[in-house]
Amino acid sequence: MKVLVLGAGVVGTASAWYLARAGHQVTVIDRQPVAGNETSFANGGQISVSHAEPWANPHVFSQLRKWLGREDAPLLWRWRADAAQLGWGLRFLGECLPGATRSNVAAIVALALYSRRQLQALRKELALEYDHLERGILHVYTQREAFAAAMEAASLMREFGLDRLTVDAEKCLKIEPALAGAGPMLVGGDYTRSDESGDAHKFTRELARHASAQGVDFRFDMTIDKIAAGGSKIAGVVVRGKAGSELLTADAYVVALGSYSPLLLKPLGIRLPIYPAKGYSATLTLAEDSVAPMVSVTDDECRLVFSRLGNRLRVAGTAEFNGYNLDLNPVRCQALIERTRQFFPGLKTVGEPEFWCGLRPATPSNVPTIGRTRYSNLWLNSGHGTLGWTMACGSGAALAHLIDGGRPEPDFPFLK
Repeated sequence: MKVLVLGAGVVGTASAWYLARAGHQVTVIDRQPVAGNETSFANGGQISVSHAEPWANPHVFSQLRKWLGREDAPLLWRWRADAAQLGWGLRFLGECLPGATRSNVAAIVALALYSRRQLQALRKELALEYDHLERGILHVYTQREAFAAAMEAASLMREFGLDRLTVDAEKCLKIEPALAGAGPMLVGGDYTRSDESGDAHKFTRELARHASAQGVDFRFDMTIDKIAAGGSKIAGVVVRGKAGSELLTADAYVVALGSYSPLLLKPLGIRLPIYPAKGYSATLTLAEDSVAPMVSVTDDECRLVFSRLGNRLRVAGTAEFNGYNLDLNPVRCQALIERTRQFFPGLKTVGEPEFWCGLRPATPSNVPTIGRTRYSNLWLNSGHGTLGWTMACGSGAALAHLIDGGRPEPDFPFLK
C-alpha cells in the first residue's frame, strides 16, 4: 500500500521505518527541515520502562498540594479559558483511582518492554550510534514518604515483568558514584538495570537516514493544512510548501503529530484526549575533570532526569500545562540547574547551558493512542507523553502489524 505518515518525530519516523520494512510505499510529511526536530529534539534521553507509573496516581494529590503556587513546581497548571484543558484535567482526576492506575501501568509496561526489545534489535541490525549507554536507570529519593510510594510502584511493575529493584542509599552511591556529594540527602532509590539512555534526536536522524535508503520519501518543510474526508475514508491530505499547496493521496494515513494531533483531527469529529505538557531541558557540556554520572538518574520528586550523552549532560523534565506556549520560563530553567548542583556538586561545565522546551503529547492516563479511527484508512500513533522515546520503536512496529491486519505482541489497548 501507499502510506502517508504525518510527522517525522521519533514516533513518526519509527512508524515509517517499520511500515517500509513490511513492504509498503511510505511518504513522511513534516514542517521541520529534518527529522526529530521538535519534541524529540532535546528530551531527557531515557529509554525508561521504569518510568511507567503515570502522573495520575493515588499519590499525586499530596504532591499537588505542595506544588501549588510555586513557579518552579514539577507540575505547573496555568488556568486558561480552554475547554480542552478543563476536560483533560477532569479526566486526569478520574485516572488517579487505584484501579485505573494499575491497568494503566500494566499497559505502559507491556508496550515499553516490547519497544525496548525492538530498539535493541534495530540498533544491532543497523549499527546505530546515538550516544547510547546500557547502564540502567537509577531513581533516587530524598523524602521518606516519596520513597515509600516508590516502593509500591516498583512492586507493581515487578508484577508485570520489569526488573525495578528497591535499593538503599548506600547502594545508590555504589551504582552511581557521582552522587557521593549528595549522599546525605538520599533516603533510598530503585534501579532498573535493563533500562538505557541515549540521544533521541541523533537516533531519529539516523533512523530517518536508513529509512530513506529503504525507499521512504521524507518531504520536509511542508505544512499540513488539513485532512480531507470522503465518506467513511480519508480522501487525502492538503499540504503546503514553497511551491504552493497540493493534495496528497494514499491508501492509508498515519497521524503521528504529537501534541498537534488533536488540532488536525478535530475538524473530522475525532476528539483525542491529548493536551500539551511543556517539558524543559538543559544541555551542559562537561569539562574533562567533571564528576558527572554515567548511569542515567531520575529524581522523581522534582520530576527530573539526568542523562549522560557523550561529553554532555542532559537535564530534563517537569510539566507545564499552558496550552501551546513555547516560551522559556527563566525560573523553571534555573530550577534545572539548581537541582543539578544539589545532586552533582562535583560537576564542572564548559560554556553556558543550552535551554530548550518541547510540547509532550500527554493523555490523562499516560497511555498513548495507537490504532485505527472510525475512518477505515486513518490510523493514530500519538499521545506518548514523557515516554515517546521509550515507546517509539514498539509503537511503530505494532502499528505496522495493525495496518497489515495482524495482532501485535504486547497486551495493550490498541484501537481497532
